[in-house]
Amino acid sequence: MSSLSKLAALTSTNKPTERMPVLFLGHGSPLNGIEENEFVQGFRTQGKQLNRPAAIVVVSAHWETKGTRVTAMKSPRTIHDFGGFPRELYEVRYPAPGNPALAKEISRLVKPEHTVLPDDKWGLDHGSWTVVKHLYPDADVPVIQLSLDYSLSPRQHYALARQLKSLRDKGVLIIGSGNLVHNLDMVEWRRLNEPYAYDWAIEANEKIKGYVLDGDHDSLINFNKQGKAFDLAIPTPEHYLPVLYSLALKDTNEEVMLFNDQPLGGSLSMTSLKIG
Repeated sequence: MSSLSKLAALTSTNKPTERMPVLFLGHGSPLNGIEENEFVQGFRTQGKQLNRPAAIVVVSAHWETKGTRVTAMKSPRTIHDFGGFPRELYEVRYPAPGNPALAKEISRLVKPEHTVLPDDKWGLDHGSWTVVKHLYPDADVPVIQLSLDYSLSPRQHYALARQLKSLRDKGVLIIGSGNLVHNLDMVEWRRLNEPYAYDWAIEANEKIKGYVLDGDHDSLINFNKQGKAFDLAIPTPEHYLPVLYSLALKDTNEEVMLFNDQPLGGSLSMTSLKIG
């Protein structure tokens, strides 16, 4: 039995969909793990509309490594990789199982330019569990994470992601988790809970959405050549790169739907995408 056959057999009593969509989720504050707001409601709505996957792969902004790694443990820990939040948030556990068979399959699929190594130390960081818990609150779908290799160029990230497309046909839901606009140094903290954005943040977010809807992936890959607004919106790439992973999995004829399309605190965007 192949590793993906084992995956389907071991992870679900329901028949997985023939082809899963792809998500990019603007994950925002870790508090989305415990708060009830419009963004959490948006995640929950998507969860209700999706068929139950055999497993989930999350590419989170919060796991950067030298070389690409994939979590390969049977029971990934819930990582509270943040500080200064209410005790209630640190007490949350999302005990979804892992899936070593899927981790092994990803290592097999990604070749020959890149090597994906198994990891038994990481787990599920807040870019993963604070959003996935709203999609599947029972924590009964296996979840693994794929890291961002900080030595790769944006085009190399995109090329790596394209090699994972066949997983969609095996009932695997792939999620990029970050934020299209993410500049913490310029957040207007007094307006963090308001749909407020600086002019440059609006400009960057609208252009990114335009490129997404037009299928202009080259412009999105070359985000560092798009001008001042993009430079301010993406001062460091880790929160932006997950959208490239999601878009790389899109077929030409597939539609993209936007949701949670709101700015916050001047310099953040919660804009999220569903592909397929």
